Amino acid sequence: MSSQNETLIGHAITINDLAAYQPGSVVSRTLIDKQIGTLTLFAFDQGQGLSEHTAPYDAFVQVLDGTATVTIDGASQQVTAGQMIIMPANRPHSLRAEVPFKMLLVMIRA
Repeated sequence: MSSQNETLIGHAITINDLAAYQPGSVVSRTLIDKQIGTLTLFAFDQGQGLSEHTAPYDAFVQVLDGTATVTIDGASQQVTAGQMIIMPANRPHSLRAEVPFKMLLVMIRA
């Protein structure tokens, strides 16, 4: 864990405060990076996203704020704050923020 993130340990923190929206950008902050997996917070400005790609591991996404369109294997659906979605390993997926959007991505490398 980076020294920047050591201040997070053992403290109650509002997760949405850990990554601010930036105009025309995607902001990411890795909260935990271990051999077994990662925990990363993302803040997407409206219209920003992740282009289609595949990953060798399942990815769990917890939507924290806003709305995004997630496409998995060509099928699109909207996700909103309070929802979650699992993006399966080795299947093409992408994401586009319909409004400013924050998510927590959990990837387990096992």
